Amino acid sequence: MTIRLSQRISQTAPYAFARIDEEVRKLKAQGVSVIDFGVGDPTSPTPDFVVSALQQAAQQRVNSGYPSYVGEMGFRQACADYLKRDFGVTLDPATEITSTIGSKEAVFNFPLGFVDPGDIVICPTPGYPPYKNGTRFAGAIPYFAPLTAANDFLLDFRAIPADVVARTKIIWINYPNSPTGKMAPRQYLEDLVAWAQEHNIIVAADEGCYIDIYFDHKPVSILEIGKKNVVAFYSLSKRNNMTGYRVGFVAGDAEIVAAFRKVKTNIDSGTPTIIQDAAMAALADDEHVALMREEYRRKREILLTILTRAGFPPVASEATFYLWQRAPDGMTGVDLAERLLKLGIVVTPGEWISDEVADGSNPGREYVRFALVAREEEVEEAGRRISCTSFFKGG
Repeated sequence: MTIRLSQRISQTAPYAFARIDEEVRKLKAQGVSVIDFGVGDPTSPTPDFVVSALQQAAQQRVNSGYPSYVGEMGFRQACADYLKRDFGVTLDPATEITSTIGSKEAVFNFPLGFVDPGDIVICPTPGYPPYKNGTRFAGAIPYFAPLTAANDFLLDFRAIPADVVARTKIIWINYPNSPTGKMAPRQYLEDLVAWAQEHNIIVAADEGCYIDIYFDHKPVSILEIGKKNVVAFYSLSKRNNMTGYRVGFVAGDAEIVAAFRKVKTNIDSGTPTIIQDAAMAALADDEHVALMREEYRRKREILLTILTRAGFPPVASEATFYLWQRAPDGMTGVDLAERLLKLGIVVTPGEWISDEVADGSNPGREYVRFALVAREEEVEEAGRRISCTSFFKGG
């Protein structure tokens, strides 16, 4: 029998972060001491009190059955309490919040509720691959809007051609931004929401992975601007070091949330209730998040100092645990990643998480992404390895 793959999966490139995991596996198999800045998976443990909450929930819910498709009311209330406490946003947990199995499945499946074949979804590039892949699997067409130093890594929605805007149903934004570390100013978000409402476009703001990881000043949530035509995607993966728990939520416009709930109830059976219980404890506590921010601040300063001393171009990083490092002149991001790989240092080439835009350029071509998830001592070791190598003038 010949197995024929669907056109959708045949035309989908290998998932960038799976490729990085494979590179790490190969190096370790060769006995290389690997320092992994590739995939944004925190290595610090989940807080003890969250683990305890999970253990207690498992004992208390031995006969719990299937979870709620949209999340237990207690969990949704905890999400609403978090947004009210940290951002001053008031949401109705009954109609304006729904649970998700982390962010990835939510981002990927979201377009299914709102697009038809031939519709357009505006996606930032560089950007999270599920923006474009979820769009394509839903039968729509991604339009790639470049994030560049020239536009201060803010998606220039006003530069999108009128014929594209006319066919657009969704615009994805991601601030604080992976990979650039850029935060969106309040005025930018206000202008974007007004523009989207004028053109009847849903703003899908993938903000909740990194909104609690910042350095000089706190990011603005798009929900502070308004909820009409707006939904925000949140995950506990990075805020609480809970990547393996697969839990998050979507919040915003009640009509959009209701449509997305209809999508989810036909795809999955909800987030396990015991995971929701653990997530409620995590969302209620900000102290451990402040400690986490300081941990990333230290690692960020160590790595920035290392790269500056080595002569790399300067990096602006306002938030997230990523550094979007431009390669030395004459090198691409892939070139730089390969050089670092020889030192046992793994980073993500910018091309792997970017796409060509209308003018044929790839905004990630000259960059690599460092994810500050290695242990502090490993970051220092990376500095020692880099300091012994010249990355300039072919050295």
